[in-house]
Amino acid sequence: MGRHTDQERQTCARTHPLKIFDVAKGRHLVYACAPMVRYSKLAFRQTVHHFGTHLCWSPMILAKEFNRSSYARDFDLTMSTTGPPTIAQFGSNSSLELARASCLVAPFVNGVDLNCGCPQSWACAETLGAALMEKRELVRDMVVATRDRLKEEGWGVGKEADIENLEGKGRSVSVKIRVHKDLRKTVDFINTVLGDEQNRNIDWLTIHPRTRYTQSSVPINLEALELLTDMFGDKLPILVSGDVFTLSALPYTSHLLEQQPTFTSTAYNQDPNGVPASGNTRPHLPKLAGLMSARALLTNPALFAGHATCTWESVDVFMNNVARAPLPLKIGVHHLAEMCGAGFGLDRSSALLSKAERIRLNEMATWLDVIDFMDEIKRAKRNEPLTRLTMDTL
Repeated sequence: MGRHTDQERQTCARTHPLKIFDVAKGRHLVYACAPMVRYSKLAFRQTVHHFGTHLCWSPMILAKEFNRSSYARDFDLTMSTTGPPTIAQFGSNSSLELARASCLVAPFVNGVDLNCGCPQSWACAETLGAALMEKRELVRDMVVATRDRLKEEGWGVGKEADIENLEGKGRSVSVKIRVHKDLRKTVDFINTVLGDEQNRNIDWLTIHPRTRYTQSSVPINLEALELLTDMFGDKLPILVSGDVFTLSALPYTSHLLEQQPTFTSTAYNQDPNGVPASGNTRPHLPKLAGLMSARALLTNPALFAGHATCTWESVDVFMNNVARAPLPLKIGVHHLAEMCGAGFGLDRSSALLSKAERIRLNEMATWLDVIDFMDEIKRAKRNEPLTRLTMDTL
């Protein structure tokens, strides 16, 4: 865990994602920021990357509209030459549309990802997102066609063979999935999409261990996660998405997790090799490659830097990134309200702003009002004012 320097950020922007997994292997988990509608914009991705997030996903982009509309391309994806490493996630049910969109976006991102996990009814009605979990052959055909098209266009899609692509043209193709109630169907799905283990169709896999119909308030399926990481973790890197709220209270253990203090103990109950001690009811996932978080990163961008709750430094970094990569006022204020709330940490009294102050924040009419208000609050709490850049451009 830790922060990235400017030089590291410039290097990361050109890095093949599998290089990140390779460097982390045996040392630490890879940390990822999940795709979030409206909120996975550049300024936020830069903020979480500053605090140790290795890979960031774009919001899900509809491939068909991305191919046909320059407005959609400009609105859905904003990039920077200095990173962070970004995976463009597409919603599609067509090999042609996904391959075309991937070629359009390839010069600007580190890889592309097919969404097979969005449970929203509108997406499933269009055979997008989680509806694709019933279309394993179609998903396989889409990722194969995308990889072939990228190769024809001169991009390095040879997986490990292109990690050190001399021209910086190595690109990844991955899939994010949910699970079925009958886990045998999920195993069949992964086997079909993965293909030949020696020349697999995808670089890595992200698993959200809930079904299409499971509410987010219901805990993730640990049995499914343990089974799937054990079966496939040696064949390709696996990220887990879901219930990554704090590093000290994950529902599973890993020898690659740095020990985090809790209220009941000073560290995870593990032996010196990272194996859980007897009596530990949480499953141990030795083959897990990384963690992906969404809601917890919204409230605490420094989650993967080891901070239990959001700090004023995180707010400063976010506001400075907004100065360089402007956000619509409502989206930016939503980010600030989430960051300054109670969050998901164990200490629920650590909010930077009170409920009344967050209500006032949401009433701000301009970015200048927001900056003045936040400065006022920080002074009242005996903190330094927000570090200002050229915020007049907002």
